Amino acid sequence: MDEVLISKKDLLEQTDITYGQLYRWKRKELIPEEWFIRKSTFTGQETFFPKEKMIERITRIKELKDTLSLDELAKALSPKKKNINISLKELLEQNIVSVNAASIYEEQLGELDTVTFKTSLYLYLLDKSLETGEVGWEEGKQIVQTLHDHFHKLEDKRASLIVLRKMGVVTVLLITNSDDFYVDEKTKVAVLLDVEIELEALMNSLVKGGF
Repeated sequence: MDEVLISKKDLLEQTDITYGQLYRWKRKELIPEEWFIRKSTFTGQETFFPKEKMIERITRIKELKDTLSLDELAKALSPKKKNINISLKELLEQNIVSVNAASIYEEQLGELDTVTFKTSLYLYLLDKSLETGEVGWEEGKQIVQTLHDHFHKLEDKRASLIVLRKMGVVTVLLITNSDDFYVDEKTKVAVLLDVEIELEALMNSLVKGGF
């Protein structure tokens, strides 16, 4: 599916921000350069943006700007620039992930001491899946293994983690462009997580925790 674009004029009106705010956030790298898309129109060159991503990002910035500085926001919203290496104990003490998520991960992939950003994201996604009440221990191990084996293929794309259940059988999916997917009436969507949204929430928790 082609990405829906929104013009700069419509974006400013819809999100109730100013031209100055938009470009200040761009300079601070709160909004990626590649989201500013120049296109030819009958009036000349105009700037467009990926609508859903921009509205989500601006909403997030407005929610956090009163509690975090612009530099802290830049760290929270630009995870690829964040190179963390922290202990599992610290993650647990800050309640960023649960003991159950850590135990499932370690049973499936081995003992954790220090945690990279990517590992913290896997733990966070697992924890969010457990919080739904739809995922048990074995399904959690399946989620961890799927993330470990395949997440690197989707890192530069908008992705979703989906857990399906049909007649007691669980299937874990990592897919892109998940706005449109359909299952038969006997299949239950047990978990549906937008990885980008969860990633930003994780980064916010890490920044607030001083990491």
